[in-house]
Amino acid sequence: MKQWYESLFENYGRKYDKESFTQGTISECDFIEKEIGFNKSLKIIDIGCGTGRHSIELTKRGYKVTGIDLSESQLERAKEKAQAQNLQIDFQKHDARNLPFKNEFDLAIMLCEGAFPLMETDEMNYEILKNIAKSLKDSGKLIFTTLNGLFPLYHSVEEFCTSTTEEGSATYKSNTFDLMTFRDHNITTVEDDFGNKKELECNERYYVPSEITWLLKTLGFKKIDIYGAKIGAFSRNDKLTTEDFEMLVIAEK
Repeated sequence: MKQWYESLFENYGRKYDKESFTQGTISECDFIEKEIGFNKSLKIIDIGCGTGRHSIELTKRGYKVTGIDLSESQLERAKEKAQAQNLQIDFQKHDARNLPFKNEFDLAIMLCEGAFPLMETDEMNYEILKNIAKSLKDSGKLIFTTLNGLFPLYHSVEEFCTSTTEEGSATYKSNTFDLMTFRDHNITTVEDDFGNKKELECNERYYVPSEITWLLKTLGFKKIDIYGAKIGAFSRNDKLTTEDFEMLVIAEK
């Protein structure tokens, strides 16, 4: 049986590119470039690359990027977009829990909940981080965003999602946040590129900063910095607060 995140991203490439949370690509890539000192010789892997928005933008800027995703339709859309701009990008279909790479990349990016933290168990989410650590070179760096577990303790996730959703986008309802597991269960309604409506029972894992730090330390990351993540405005100046729906994690081996 398909998991909800597999069903969600089927035939959803065009619609996905219109979602409000996918609009910050240019400035997010500005931040990534700054983080790696504009070094064009570095190899980058984009985990859960979706329709390839970060892979495409970074390739345009002269970086060598490998984009991986579990969804064939998202990858098809990514390849279409790259082709239309005459860009050579290595898009591959892989499960982030089981990557074939070893000590290959200088930087891994995993933005906008690409893979992590959508998995159905904590162990599976951990496998993703483990596989990224294995794919990175010894001096490698990881930049990712994930759901901030401090947010639902102070706010309603459902209200937040409603306030940021635009006409025609995916909607979320019946959110229940479980304090024992830090998982938010909800019903997501989405219309795919062919106009088919789907109702999916989803659940996503929210993490608190100390958990992320501990998970990454066990995988050999030495320096871990966590900030508030503002879409399209990543910055090391944004101290993480209970108002941030997502956090930005920068980890170095």
